[in-house]
Order: sequence, then structure tokens, then C-alpha cells
Amino acid sequence: MASHRRPKQPRRTRRVSVLTATAAAAVALTTQAAQAEPKASEKEVKEKVDKLYEDAEGATEKYNGAKEKQKKLEEQVDNLQDSVARGQDDLNDMRNGLGSMATAQYRTGGVDPSVQLFLSSDPDSYLDKASTLDQLSTKQAEALKKIQGKQRDLAQQRKEASDKLEDLADTRKELGEKKKKIQDKLSEARKLLNTLTADERARLAAQQARADRAASSRVDLGSDASASQRAAAALSAAKSKIGAPYVWGATGPSSFDCSGLTSWAYNQAGVSLPRISQDQAKAGTQIGRGQLAPGDLVIFYGDQHHVGFYAGNGQILHAPKPGAGVRYESINNMPFQFGVRIG
Repeated sequence: MASHRRPKQPRRTRRVSVLTATAAAAVALTTQAAQAEPKASEKEVKEKVDKLYEDAEGATEKYNGAKEKQKKLEEQVDNLQDSVARGQDDLNDMRNGLGSMATAQYRTGGVDPSVQLFLSSDPDSYLDKASTLDQLSTKQAEALKKIQGKQRDLAQQRKEASDKLEDLADTRKELGEKKKKIQDKLSEARKLLNTLTADERARLAAQQARADRAASSRVDLGSDASASQRAAAALSAAKSKIGAPYVWGATGPSSFDCSGLTSWAYNQAGVSLPRISQDQAKAGTQIGRGQLAPGDLVIFYGDQHHVGFYAGNGQILHAPKPGAGVRYESINNMPFQFGVRIG
């Protein structure tokens, strides 16, 4: 009697069917995910990009601070190493002088046993035996005391140089980490911008260009009469850089970050400002918004990571963010903290 059982499906056919079903499910899930996560609007992308730029600027000021620390440490290490080298030369001269005294003493009747000990293969051990100094002549005792003091100074300077070198290594590592953080933020901003269509990106670029043109042509800033001579000179220098691009870590003369612009401009007026915004916030007299005069510094955000010039009539002049040039902007566009009057 013939069997009516359905023949077994070949193994290969079953495998293909499973793979086909899996692929179909993956497509369905991808479609559902795409439907669940709609493409961000042009406005949303701009808001996210602006926030990333703000975060990058905060990281930039921290990077600038670490870079300044590195520069100071390098100078301190160089000075200490030079001092140690000079001190070692002085110590060698002192030892040679004592050796000359011993030679003269030998010629006139032998070398004192204590001096022989000092001139032995391990003379440094002698310096710990201060009780023997009373066996030497006054001149020899004074020479030995100077050598002992010089050795202590050199040991201290070598220890200090070693500590500074460790600090320098840590600071260089910190610099690398902060630089990566900035680059990651800017890279993320670029990726977000790339999710926009070419037309959307063109519109955003046009908006930025219009904002820069409108800012650079602004004339209603009020009078500079209340500004000090140096503040007026610094503001004038900053005005000459309107349109210069924002570049993180830049201090001019062709590109700037926010504190790079203010420090460069005040330097043109003969005033040296600290490099970063947080230090510039402490560089003068803190004043309220109602006391601001053209040329005063204006500090923004709770962590004080942004600084610009007060330009008059509620406007500031600053290097705002990547993709924008030095320009005027309303003081109300960022969270105001306080002003700083440079004496």
C-alpha cells in the first residue's frame, strides 16, 4: 500500500527558508525602527549642533588651561635642570679647591687623615660625619661646609626637577585627552550636519552668513566715552578682527577662540591677560550688568567658559563658535554671569 506521508523537505531547502525568514524579519525590524525614529528636523539638528559646539568650547578652555600649565612646567623644568648643571660645576670647583689645599698640605708635611678620608673613593660619606670637622683647619672646615650645603641644594633641586617632570608627563596626557574630547564633539557635530540634505545645509550656511553680515554691519552701539583708554584700545583691536574665523585653541592674529580674542586684543593695548576665560574672569574688578562700559570683559555660563567684549547698547563682540566669525551679538543670547573691568 502506497504511503501518503509528505516527503521530507531537503535540508538545504529548509536552511534557505530559515535564512529568508530571518532576512524578512530583519527588514521588518529595520523598517519599524526607521518608523519609530523619524529623521531629525533641520531645527533639531541645528540645536544639537549648537549644543555640541558649546560643549566643545568648554573643553577648549580646559585644553587651553592645560596647555598653559604645560608651558610653565617646561620652563620650570628647564630652569631647574640648568640650575642643577651650574650647581654641579660649582661643586666640582669646590672639591678641586679642597684637593688643592690637601696637595699643598702634603707638600708641607703630610695630609690630615680627615682630608684623606674626604678625598677617598667615597668622599660623600665623609660629609655625614660632621664631628670630624674640628680636626681640620678653619679654611678646610669652611670649604667642607660649603660643599655639604651645595650637595643638599643639588639634591633638593634634583628632587624638584623630578617632581616637575612627573607633573609635565601627567599634563601632556591630560592635554591629549582634552584634545580628543574636543575633536569628538566637533566630529559628532559634523555627522549630525551630514544627516541634513544638501539644500538644508545650504540654508543653514546662508542663515549663518546673514547673521555674520548683519552683525558686522551693526552701528548702533552707543558711545565709547565711558571706556578707559586701554579698554577702548582693546575693543578697537577686536573690531579690526570682525569676520576672523573661530578656531579652537587659536590666539590670533588670523583666527581665534573666545579667550584668544580677548587676550590678543588687550595685548595690543599693552595689557597682558591670562590665557583662559576662567582666569580672565579674575583678572580685574567684577562688575554687574548695569555697570558695563565698552571694552569691559563679559563672562558667560556657570563654568565661565565663554568671554567676550562689551561693545555698548546691549551688544557684545566675541569669537562665538566653530563655523562663525568674530561678530557682534546680543548680550542676551547666552547666560550672563558678570562683567570684568580691566584696570
